[in-house]
Amino acid sequence: MEHDSPRESPSRGDSSLPGEWHSSDVGQAFSQILHRLTGQEFPRGKARNAALQDLSALIDATEGDKLFEGSGTSLRGMPEMLGQVAKAVEKYAAPPKEHEGRSDRHSAVAEKAAAVGVLFLKLLRKVEAAKNSLVYPAWKTGLRHLAGPIYIFAVTHSLEQPWTSPRSQTVAGEVLTLLLQVTECGSVAGFLHGENEDEKGKFTVIMGLLKPDLNKESWKNNPATKHVFSWTLQQVTRPWLNQHLERILPPSLLISDDYQTENKILGVDCLHHIVLNVPAADLLQYNRAEVLYHALFNHLYMPEHHLIQAVLLCLLDLFPILEKALHWKGDAARPTTHCDEVLQLILTHMEPEHRLLLRRTYARNLPAFVKRLGILTVRHMKRLERVILGYLEVYDGPEEEARLKILETLKLLMQYTWPRVSCRLVVLLKALLKLICDVARDPNLTPEPVKSALLEEATDCLILLDHCSQGQVKSLLAKILQSCEDSKVANCIRKVQQVSEGTPCDAT
Repeated sequence: MEHDSPRESPSRGDSSLPGEWHSSDVGQAFSQILHRLTGQEFPRGKARNAALQDLSALIDATEGDKLFEGSGTSLRGMPEMLGQVAKAVEKYAAPPKEHEGRSDRHSAVAEKAAAVGVLFLKLLRKVEAAKNSLVYPAWKTGLRHLAGPIYIFAVTHSLEQPWTSPRSQTVAGEVLTLLLQVTECGSVAGFLHGENEDEKGKFTVIMGLLKPDLNKESWKNNPATKHVFSWTLQQVTRPWLNQHLERILPPSLLISDDYQTENKILGVDCLHHIVLNVPAADLLQYNRAEVLYHALFNHLYMPEHHLIQAVLLCLLDLFPILEKALHWKGDAARPTTHCDEVLQLILTHMEPEHRLLLRRTYARNLPAFVKRLGILTVRHMKRLERVILGYLEVYDGPEEEARLKILETLKLLMQYTWPRVSCRLVVLLKALLKLICDVARDPNLTPEPVKSALLEEATDCLILLDHCSQGQVKSLLAKILQSCEDSKVANCIRKVQQVSEGTPCDAT
């Protein structure tokens, strides 16, 4: 049975003129509506929809001073009540659990969100009007309680998600815009961290509101919570983020540790933002950087190319921080680093990998690892050689991304480890010539610009190989040129021979 009596709906059953409302009546009416929105004894359907309609009518009928100040209560009484009502209304429009999220449920959520958005717009306009009145402290206090729930609602429904519609996104976007206008903030970032040094931002408040829904047991109850957390986190950068590290690191690790790949990626993106925007000293304190490293390293065993890409980018930015804690004495061998450990695992995975998307992902990031290790890449020389030779043999599709990146890796490898290259002259020369011949004779599989790029990169590798072998490549290619009938292959060989004699390349 629905509890919807005239006593509980003063804006409908006891429809009084706005001027006849007393402040105590307003407070009591808000209290009753809050009870109807949150009470377990009330059904979730029509009664709560009616409560929302009553709330909208009550806001329309109440003047700004009575709405924020109240009577017979402390100055904080009415603003706190408004904050509680805003929280309840935001929860009313929240999407269902992920396993309950059918399309019909999502359309119902979008309709609720549009209605709630209109209500929040009314409330914010009341705040805007109250700013010009004499109740300055009251509207300030009211806005402080309203800003958090309204922000969470706006972000939940303004991003494109399964539970949003064009209408709900538009209304939520208007709510966010008006919220920034009322709070006199020029951007979401300013709203969160404060527009100036003296002003405290709302980031702590937002994280406090999200915290109950970001623990191990509850974070999947509302599928929007993780997106609101992630999007909000991305808005705050240096130098404001480090003071919130204790609030943001545990949820980011929790989301990244989920079994669903999309959640893993979302969590890794949050961790990457933390790595980029928190000082190294704070990350090294309490071994936080090591915790991050091990959480990321474990993801490398997952055969998901989007996840691998996100993890490798994050690790590459984490390595400089981890290496600050290493102390090397010149009279001893350099210790192996976390970068060594990751590269070893990547090469282990690359050798037998046959899935093109994963091959491209690994190859795309390999040059960055060689640059990071520099001359220390020599530790991985044998395995790198096997990977390079194997990947150069395999056609990678029209864009040839993997082979282009492997050629870039080979160039860097020869620059950093040139003394070790001459003993590998024969195998590298054969692999490069085979690649040039295969590309030159490819009838139609590869676009001409990609062919040109491959031939150019392979030629550059031959030139570097010639430098590293004190001109041996030129003498060997001279014999081939005499019998070569393919013009593209011949042009590549001529470019190598035309390069003037040089010393062994030392780019370290």
